[in-house]
Amino acid sequence: MNIYPLKIKNIEAKIPVIQGGMGVGISLGGLAGAVAKEGGIGVISAAQIGFREPDFDQDTKGANIRAIRKEYEKARTIAPEGIVGFNLMVAMRHYEEYVRAAIDAGADIIISGAGLPMELPKLAEGSDVKLAPIVSTEKSAKVILKYWGKKYKRMPDLLVIEGPKAGGHLGFTEEQLEEYNSVCNDDLTYNNVNCDNNGLYDEEVNRILNLVKQYEEEFGCRIPTALGGGIENHRQAAHAFSLGVDAIQVATRFVTTEECDADIRYKEAYIHADREDITIVKSPVGMPGRAIVNPFMKRVMSGEQIPHIPCHGCLHKCDPAKIPYCITDALIHAAKGEVDDALLFCGAYAYKAKRLETVKEVIDSLLTKRV
Repeated sequence: MNIYPLKIKNIEAKIPVIQGGMGVGISLGGLAGAVAKEGGIGVISAAQIGFREPDFDQDTKGANIRAIRKEYEKARTIAPEGIVGFNLMVAMRHYEEYVRAAIDAGADIIISGAGLPMELPKLAEGSDVKLAPIVSTEKSAKVILKYWGKKYKRMPDLLVIEGPKAGGHLGFTEEQLEEYNSVCNDDLTYNNVNCDNNGLYDEEVNRILNLVKQYEEEFGCRIPTALGGGIENHRQAAHAFSLGVDAIQVATRFVTTEECDADIRYKEAYIHADREDITIVKSPVGMPGRAIVNPFMKRVMSGEQIPHIPCHGCLHKCDPAKIPYCITDALIHAAKGEVDDALLFCGAYAYKAKRLETVKEVIDSLLTKRV
């Protein structure tokens, strides 16, 4: 596996590893700064980032905007010369204000998914921030590339392809997830069947990359790509690069690092999880996601309505009177280590974590073949 720096216009990451954004409070300035210091791209999740601010309950948006700057400055202190960006979910309320706050703070790149960031170029107009939409299918990639090209006469600076084995909210229907995950549930073998990192999704990745080439030719530009979702070891990283992408996006492996911003009990939940503990769940607004089955999730799956505090206005299409639980509450519980009352988002291979590592150890294990 040949490793080359990731060039995104006028910026360059020495190593082609993007740390995936994880909210609430899992990838903040500490983790993002550590990854950027090692030469990768560190990513802060802006999802309810201000949950530790004293006025979060009274002024959620204001608390989040202040915390965006605080966490960026923390990461920049750790990695003065590194590349630090934000992950911003389109599904968030006040998305536009958070995009502008990230730009004002000094973000090098904005990675945006959980919906298609159709108007992101307009929000970032006049800045030098790099824009990276997240797509999961050829269809979603075509929508973004066609729309940005026609309306804004520009292409993404980076395209992030996120596969079905990622953690958190997923850009697939339940039927698609069932199809993809039925092919292979491990990195190499499952029930004695040889597995090539989910061949069906490889075909989708190839279609996306072919589409990217068409738009590169049309617009006379280079659109680097990154692939994420279930990249847990060197063999999976090598497989991703063999498909022709320029970088890998990794999130779950960074949770069980010393530098991760989450509470130690959250990290231990990964370490103690078994393979059968990880499943596809629904968020309160119906979006599928992957998480660890714990006492909280068992209550939700049994149909219990979990009481919640006043709405923090996190997601569009959320009706506080009808939701089975509040995702903000559940994810804040996770970040604070209150794991029995938490939504524990994770990637497909979270159960493989056996100990705490450092960010450097994780990066080395992904990019260096062990003999």
